[in-house]
Amino acid sequence: MTTALRIALYQPDIAGNVGAVMRTCACLGIALDLIEPMGFQWDDKRVARAAMDYIDHVALTRHADWDAFAGQATGRLVLLTTRGATPLHDFAFRPDDVLLFGRESAGVPESVHDRADARVVIPMAPALRSMNLSVSAAIVAAEALRQTGGWPG
Repeated sequence: MTTALRIALYQPDIAGNVGAVMRTCACLGIALDLIEPMGFQWDDKRVARAAMDYIDHVALTRHADWDAFAGQATGRLVLLTTRGATPLHDFAFRPDDVLLFGRESAGVPESVHDRADARVVIPMAPALRSMNLSVSAAIVAAEALRQTGGWPG
């Protein structure tokens, strides 16, 4: 069963990260939106290797670009960013939030920042830049599911 909570990846660069996020989404019953263009070919075997046999168990939607995604998005858009205003532990998630993660190499452009309803940061040790995309997605999804009572099973 899929919750209303969604994860959206904005123009992801690394096939293995997408595969790992797909596996996380499948296991947690969270739908996944991929906003193209991506930095790799969709048939890249690294996606399948990371997603393993979970790939058929994720509710996946691919969007041709940001405008296509934004035109269909429902719920509150929560951008996870190193420039976030609210620490993860202080943010109140809703069951229909869309958790948006930027490109591994560049994040998201200002126009996407401006469109977000909230900007959240995962607190980290000083002087460190960012976590891996798939790890960040899992951390945030777990906190959102905890707060909203959306854990599967």
